[in-house]
Amino acid sequence: MTKTSTALDKRKALADEDRWKQLARLHSDGYYILRTEDTGDVPVRLFLTSSLLESAEDILYRQIVNATRFPGVKMVVITPDVHYGYGVPVGCVMITDYENGAIAMGPVGYDIGCGMISAKSDVPANKATPDKRLEFNQGVMQRIEMGAGGKSHRMRNLSQTEFYNLVRGGAAYYIEQYGATIDRSRAERQRIPVDEGWEVPWGGKGKPERGMQQLGSLGGGNHFIELQRAAETETLFVQVHTGSRGFGHGMATNYFELARAERPDEIMQLDLGYFTPDSKHYRDYLNAVAAGGNYAILNRLILFEQVAEEFRETFDAELELIYELSHNLVQKEWHPDFGDVWVHRKGATRAFPAGYPLLRGTMWEDTGHPVLIPGSNKDFSYVLRPLPGAVKSGFSVNHGAGRRMSRGQAAKTLSQRKIDEEYAAAGILVNVDGHVPIDESAPCYKPAEEVVQCVVDAGLAKIEFTLSPLSSLKGTEEGRFWRKRKKKARRRAKGRSNEHY
Repeated sequence: MTKTSTALDKRKALADEDRWKQLARLHSDGYYILRTEDTGDVPVRLFLTSSLLESAEDILYRQIVNATRFPGVKMVVITPDVHYGYGVPVGCVMITDYENGAIAMGPVGYDIGCGMISAKSDVPANKATPDKRLEFNQGVMQRIEMGAGGKSHRMRNLSQTEFYNLVRGGAAYYIEQYGATIDRSRAERQRIPVDEGWEVPWGGKGKPERGMQQLGSLGGGNHFIELQRAAETETLFVQVHTGSRGFGHGMATNYFELARAERPDEIMQLDLGYFTPDSKHYRDYLNAVAAGGNYAILNRLILFEQVAEEFRETFDAELELIYELSHNLVQKEWHPDFGDVWVHRKGATRAFPAGYPLLRGTMWEDTGHPVLIPGSNKDFSYVLRPLPGAVKSGFSVNHGAGRRMSRGQAAKTLSQRKIDEEYAAAGILVNVDGHVPIDESAPCYKPAEEVVQCVVDAGLAKIEFTLSPLSSLKGTEEGRFWRKRKKKARRRAKGRSNEHY
């Protein structure tokens, strides 16, 4: 009989909710150990500086405790970009028993397989003049749709059969059928295996079919394309961040609902849904994560091909892939303390050092693979290389800088004019008009340098490249705050127009 979850009731007070930060004990290996009455015997490691711990949202404790309550949890790791998430924090690694442990949805998230591409060139950074940055941004925006509702220019009107082929076959199938203009030999993987008999949960509340027309589009939120300068080489780099769009989100939504329907007396909170091996949906959800991961891999490949084409047009040079990797997955891995395990990474990324078993036979066997860490689009981004100390964090590190301000708070408190002026003064071109999506502006994020230094000081990884933004491409959200802001802007513009004429 599989052990059930001891999921939290949101209304119930926790024993140590008011003093959890005081109970965190600094370990000599560079992380805090959190052991409380609420976390029980599950090891919890917080890879935070003292200031990051102090500034962490108090509500994170309840979400950390959530992560310790799923069946078969072996360890919970909190990365330095941690912030409030869905069920568990963003910046959370949850390791569960491979044979009997839970496969949980909150610790994977809605944007299944979201991830990064980083590429380098031999072009001197000073070649990216203001005119060239504008040319690059204009060209990319003509090739790629951005924003939450953006659709693909290249892969529209796919048949359901061909869509199945793509999400089952990933980049391997795409390259075989459509060819490729870039060398993917340095990517994390070409595909994640999907069982032959698995079917996409079409329809339902999530409507994953909306992703069929989005393959090859950027999306909104924190997804971006960025032209960068590498401090170590003074040459141009490019990073791309995107995921599984409406397809992954729709599948996640439907499986959250299926989990609650299967255990209605236990899973009363949608964000704490999970499956155990005795569930009829257990294998199906693993296949959904694999298919969503394949979609995200494809999405990055298709986007990067178009970005590389524009880079060639603008700078008359090629981009060389450094690495492409995924976040927001649950995967079978090995850990020396636990053996075979399921590793859930929600807003976290793999960090396999030299000698890790899954790197055998790859070009990374003797070096460890690159890790790609974006900051805000007015801050540093990084390429890291994992070190043997990554075993302490479940072979994981943060996936970015981490939010410190909600989108709603940003809309209410930040000045659009001031933010736009600050970016212009820094020489960073956002899109083509210099209008920064304010909920994605620099004040919304933690300082990347402090976050990455936490990883370095703990001996998890070392810095290989330090990247600063030259131009940024981002979609915009269309929530109620933005509709209000646009209405006000239109009224002001109308008033100015009337005054002028």
